[in-house]
Amino acid sequence: MSRSTISTFVGGVVDRIDMFVGLVGRCTAWLTLALVLLVAVNVLARYLFSAGTVAMQELEWHLLAVTALIGMSYGVNRGDEVRVDMLYSRYGPRSKAVVDLVSAVLTILVALFLLKVSLAYVSQSYSFLEGSPDPGGLSYRFVLKAFIPIGFSLLALQAIVQIAKAVRELSQAGSRHGPSSE
Repeated sequence: MSRSTISTFVGGVVDRIDMFVGLVGRCTAWLTLALVLLVAVNVLARYLFSAGTVAMQELEWHLLAVTALIGMSYGVNRGDEVRVDMLYSRYGPRSKAVVDLVSAVLTILVALFLLKVSLAYVSQSYSFLEGSPDPGGLSYRFVLKAFIPIGFSLLALQAIVQIAKAVRELSQAGSRHGPSSE
């Protein structure tokens, strides 16, 4: 296999991962609409009818948790992650690529560590079919906890994409300008 064939294959895999994370993120973004509607219903029920359930309040937190866990990778996918743009915007392409590469490597390390740690946590919750400790709360809390490793898996996948993009940018910057020190 030639180097260009391998590069094309890897590029295709990376692009598919990027599209997959983006698709999951866009689908999950619709949960924010469900969350807003749920909060509105809960508030109206509580203040107009003096009614409400623990399960509905817990569902708000569950939707928020899923949105945040999936939203991490989607934010990186869209380039909306937090960084000090005041400094970053002044860097040249090569320096930006180095910063992106280092941050992506650190992100994947953290994501893989949290993925590993969370698997035992979810497994324990599943083993006794954990539910809400509150009367009237939601059952099957392990389903919510399962989104912890899912969220960090997606973040690790997106970090792989970011690493590939940074390496590609570094190689292009190197070939455009030759060896340089920025």
